[in-house]
Amino acid sequence: MSTARTLVELFEQHPSSADAAFIEGREGLSSYSYAQAWSRAAQVAHMLAARGVNPGDRVALQTPKSSEALIVYLGCLRAGAVLVPLNPGATESELNYLLADASPALVIADPTLAAVRTSLPLMLIDSHLGANALAAIDDQPTTPPPFVPTAHSLAAMVYTSGTTGRPKGAALSHANLTSNALALASEWSFSSSDRLLHLLPMFHVHGLFVATNCAIAGGGSVVLAPRFEVDVVLDQLPSCTVMMGVPTFYTRLLADPRFGADTCRVARVIISGSAPLLASTHVEFETRTGQVILERYGMSETSVLTSNPLHGARKPGTVGPALAGVSVRVVHPATHQLQPVGEIGDIEAAGPNVFNGYWNRPELNATEFTADGFFRTGDVGTIDADGYVTIVGREKDLIITGGLNVYPKEIEEAIDAQPGVASSAVIGVPDADFGEAVVAVVVAIDGVTLDVAGMREALRVVLAAYKVPKRIHVVDALPHNAMGKVEKSKLRNTYA
Repeated sequence: MSTARTLVELFEQHPSSADAAFIEGREGLSSYSYAQAWSRAAQVAHMLAARGVNPGDRVALQTPKSSEALIVYLGCLRAGAVLVPLNPGATESELNYLLADASPALVIADPTLAAVRTSLPLMLIDSHLGANALAAIDDQPTTPPPFVPTAHSLAAMVYTSGTTGRPKGAALSHANLTSNALALASEWSFSSSDRLLHLLPMFHVHGLFVATNCAIAGGGSVVLAPRFEVDVVLDQLPSCTVMMGVPTFYTRLLADPRFGADTCRVARVIISGSAPLLASTHVEFETRTGQVILERYGMSETSVLTSNPLHGARKPGTVGPALAGVSVRVVHPATHQLQPVGEIGDIEAAGPNVFNGYWNRPELNATEFTADGFFRTGDVGTIDADGYVTIVGREKDLIITGGLNVYPKEIEEAIDAQPGVASSAVIGVPDADFGEAVVAVVVAIDGVTLDVAGMREALRVVLAAYKVPKRIHVVDALPHNAMGKVEKSKLRNTYA
């Protein structure tokens, strides 16, 4: 078992051969051996220093998915910089808030994306150039820089949200990410013989940390594709041992008659996370392929907390027991006492993978953490007699669509700013493809007829595409309780 305490140590323990493949680029993406990747990462680290980035400084990254973006991630780790991954689909108004909050010393962006309009120090990486996108670092030394991060050094900051809807930076240390990578690599038996089919976005914890860091911990290779496409899976999965995805991937694969047992003939484990997997999808997948999808549970602030076992019963509808070294409990929402087996309550977690707090938000430590150090996840669930966790809902109104988080308040504010809107409520409703679909219920100002199609087009200007409501219902009034709060449970029942 590795004793690595930082992601730098985790990477440097591999490979035994300098020629071992690390990134196997597909669909136009570049390929790198472990030695090449680490050499280029050292050059990125020296470039960051030359651009005035010091250890502990934030570096924001907004690029399409590419092998070079992964090299920048490694370079930031080696330099002691804190990577702030940004959604390439984020709009300028969304980015303005994130960049103001993170105050990065450098923004690295693709020239086609919104971050290029920032007034902060900027470096452009044209992702379409492949390996040549990093040509600007060619004159930098390949020897490691002198700074070496410690386990407590921050490695990344991922933006998430809470009850207010305003994004918050979850500050993750090397120890947080390394401990989780090692626990998962052990739990899922990652080794140097593994080839991981990587179809996930890289601005998200699932793709950037869980998938990538597991491969690094095991010394295996990452078959990197720009995005999820059924044809890519049909072409690549037959030669890969591991696939990670969100439920939407699996529903779309099952919708294609070409997908079946032969596609999965080499796979030893297929993993689903980031959103609830319907039990019907679980059963249909096993019937079609003979493979039992392994569900797990985590969040931006903690990475993975629980997992169904690699060897042992994988219970449909559950996300498995807590990982080794992680504690998960269910408490009564009012008394905060431990709930009996099978009783619903609030899910709390503790462990070396759990972050220490939000960036520049120390006041949240009292509300988001318990007195004995457990993080309040905001999820509601149960734990059975075997320790398997089942998520039954969310304390907060977070919507997870296609594995991506959507925060209703942000959407509601954008809708309420549209002409003719009096008020709105945004909810998630079950969707066979996306897991949940974003739906808006809107009240018009008296005498105004709302143009729903025009509203959706206007929202696309200020919101990333996955946040734009799939449907907008115009109603005379929203249901409110005695305290004046919108009763979203009634809306979910009405529009499910």
